[in-house]
Amino acid sequence: MTDRPESAKWLTEEEKQLVLDRVKAERVGTTEVVDQFTRKKFLKGFTSPVVVATSFMFFFNNITVSGLAFFLPTIVKTIYPTHSVISQQLHTVPPYALGSVACLTLCYGSWRLKRRNIFITLAAAPAVVGYIIFLSTEKPSVRYAATFLPMLGIFSNGAIPASQTSAAVVSDTARLSAVALYAMLGNIGGLISTWAFLPFDSPGYRIGNGLNLAVQGMILVIGTGLFWWAARDNRKRDAKDVDAELEGKTIQQIQDMDWKHPGYRWKL
Repeated sequence: MTDRPESAKWLTEEEKQLVLDRVKAERVGTTEVVDQFTRKKFLKGFTSPVVVATSFMFFFNNITVSGLAFFLPTIVKTIYPTHSVISQQLHTVPPYALGSVACLTLCYGSWRLKRRNIFITLAAAPAVVGYIIFLSTEKPSVRYAATFLPMLGIFSNGAIPASQTSAAVVSDTARLSAVALYAMLGNIGGLISTWAFLPFDSPGYRIGNGLNLAVQGMILVIGTGLFWWAARDNRKRDAKDVDAELEGKTIQQIQDMDWKHPGYRWKL
C-alpha cells in the first residue's frame, strides 16, 4: 500500500496536493502530514477521554463477541438437546448471517452520516433486550430467537469504535498509542469471555448470559455519557479565544497539544 500521497504513483501532482491539503485541513494545529514522534503527543493518545471511553466500550463488546464465537454451539445445544450435532451446528449459521448484514448496514450508515458514537451506543440495545429474553424464559423457540438480537449490533461494535478511536486524536503519533490501547483492551475482553460459560452453569448459563447483559448495558451507559460530555466540552471550547490560548506558544508546543488544542472539536 502507498505510504503517503507524495509516493502515490497513481495520483497526478494536482491530486497529490489536494490530498495533502485535505489532510492538513482536518488536523488542527499541524503543518505536516506525517508528524515527528514526541513523547507528549504519544501520551495524548492514552489520555484522550474519547479514546479511553471508546476503548472500554470495545472491551465490553469483545466479551460478548468472543463469548458467542466460543460458545454459541454450546448454547444452541442446550436449546435443542435432542437434535443431531449437524442440526445444532446449522442452527448457529442464521444468527451469524444476520450479524454480517447488520454489521455492513450499520457501518455504511455511520460512514454516510459521519456519526459514530450514536451507532456504537444504540447497537448495544438489541443485545440487552436479547439477553433479558434469554434469561427470563425456558421456551426453546424464544431462546433461539433471542440469540439473533445481539447479532444486530455486536459485530458493528467491533468495527465502528476503531474509526472513532482514530478520529479522537489529531497526530499520527497520538493515533499510535490510541489504537494500541484500543486493541489491548479488546483482547483482554476476549480473554475474559473464555471463562464466562462454565460447565456447572449449564444449561441456562446464567453467569455467562448475565455477564453479556451487564457489559452491553455498560456500553449504553458509557456511550450516552460520552455524548453528553463531548457536547459539553465542545461548548466550553467554543467560548474560548483560540488566538489568546495559543499566544506565546511555539509551533512544536502547539502541535504537542493534539486534542487539547482549543480549536479542536470532538466529532462523535
